[in-house]
Amino acid sequence: MELYLGAKGPLPRIAVVIPCYKVRDSVVDVIARMPPEVSDIICVDDACAENSGLHVERGVRDPRVHVIYHDHNRGVGGAMKTGYLAARDAGAVLAVKIDGDGQMDPALISNFVAPILSGEADYTKGNRFFFPEDARAMPAVRLFGNAVLSFIAKLSTGYWRVFDPTNGYTALHLDLLDILNIDKVSEGYFFETDLLFRLNIARCVVKDVPMKAVYEAAHSNLRISKIFLPFLAGNLRNFLKRILYSYFLRDFQVASLEILIGPLLLIFGVASGAWHWWSAFSRHIPTDIGTALLPTLLIILGVQFCLSALHFDIQNVPIDPVHKWLQRQSSAPAKTPEARGFPEQEANRA
Repeated sequence: MELYLGAKGPLPRIAVVIPCYKVRDSVVDVIARMPPEVSDIICVDDACAENSGLHVERGVRDPRVHVIYHDHNRGVGGAMKTGYLAARDAGAVLAVKIDGDGQMDPALISNFVAPILSGEADYTKGNRFFFPEDARAMPAVRLFGNAVLSFIAKLSTGYWRVFDPTNGYTALHLDLLDILNIDKVSEGYFFETDLLFRLNIARCVVKDVPMKAVYEAAHSNLRISKIFLPFLAGNLRNFLKRILYSYFLRDFQVASLEILIGPLLLIFGVASGAWHWWSAFSRHIPTDIGTALLPTLLIILGVQFCLSALHFDIQNVPIDPVHKWLQRQSSAPAKTPEARGFPEQEANRA
């Protein structure tokens, strides 16, 4: 694996976090394929009934491997939270998430970390749909399900230019952990989508990384029928929270007015039109043009306002990586009130 960083210097520490739950038959092979540029391999045994963590300790002699055990199952998100914090404590700058089931090729790690190390992104994630010929390997049910979930996730997370939001192959700059409130991120299968929502709230830059879909001889613990409703509820909650925070608490602009007015006009127009239609139908009299025109006009205006707000939201994608700003803040010398241009007595009053 070769990384081009655009500048000379030692390669920052890169950690790989592997959530271990029912991956006993494949996790050792995944670890064996880790490239040498990875400094730490953190395996989190999430109370695995197969004792995947113990299997790793007995079968792997790689000194980079560290096994952490959960006393109860917390889900993939809980395992990743533990892994992220352990990676940061070990001195890593980036943490890459790779599942232990063999569906993610460790040889692609360079593709995931390069945009972050070069300052182009804060977070990268895999996209199995980037090349149409690669998506053919995905079962039809998963293909349709991921397409639906991807559109719903675009609404809730605000990242309209990324796809495949449930993809678990990701890389994160660990300087972001504090501002993301990582302890509040969902601990189940909603983890990746919920993390994207919090990345958007923090205005972090996210980039897709093309990858192949691999399903041969792989068993998934994911059941679409069990997670669809929780996914839908979680995305709806995050959508409302994102709109409230981004367009009313942190900022207020034309799109904020469109978000307020559009749905009201649309709802009132539909309700008014339905009431007038039913009133005329029940009395067996025709509806006059003027009565029908007003609800129609309200509906058209409501749809137009909603589409305009949606267009603004699609364009309102973060473009400046946050971790670069955090690094400048941490490396900048502390300034006195006088150096900031404020009299000391005014600073003390503040």
